[in-house]
Amino acid sequence: MNLPNRLTVGRLFLTILFVVAVSVKFPYHFAVALVLFGLAAFTDYVDGELARRWAMITDFGKLMDPLVDKIMTAAAFVCLVPLGAIPAWAAIIVIIREYLITGLRLLAISKGRVLAADRIGKHKTSWQIITVVFFLVLFAYREWQELHGGTVGVWWGELTSYGGWAVIVIAVGLTLYSGVDYLWRHRAMLETE
Repeated sequence: MNLPNRLTVGRLFLTILFVVAVSVKFPYHFAVALVLFGLAAFTDYVDGELARRWAMITDFGKLMDPLVDKIMTAAAFVCLVPLGAIPAWAAIIVIIREYLITGLRLLAISKGRVLAADRIGKHKTSWQIITVVFFLVLFAYREWQELHGGTVGVWWGELTSYGGWAVIVIAVGLTLYSGVDYLWRHRAMLETE
């Protein structure tokens, strides 16, 4: 297994640790979750760059890199729902889109083809990551303030509300657009024989 593919597998393990850090309360757990998610997102960038630069693009990477991205972002969106950051409908849209595209890719594999991620899908993933990081930074800041006897100001609630809605709308909009575009461009895969 080459280095880019190892980074992809490593991102899956970082995602599992991230879910634990968000879900289990301990001092600075949001800060730990932020670091883990940041590392996972960084490996997403690095593995693609290395694979292209060193000509290490493999069918495993074409399939698993976007699949692990989907697991990472869907897990993060789901974890943020009970915290009141992400509305359930937004997480559901993200998950439905990811299942549909994964299903299309599996169908393509059954027909001897591998469908790689496209540019719009990468922008979608970037905005989903930005959305998750936005909320994790705010939660980590609030947690730090609470552990040190401070409080968050009114600005925190306003930023969470207005800024949160802005990043959610962009991320969900790109999720829907990229999903419809990908399905349309590869609609030939859906034709019955």
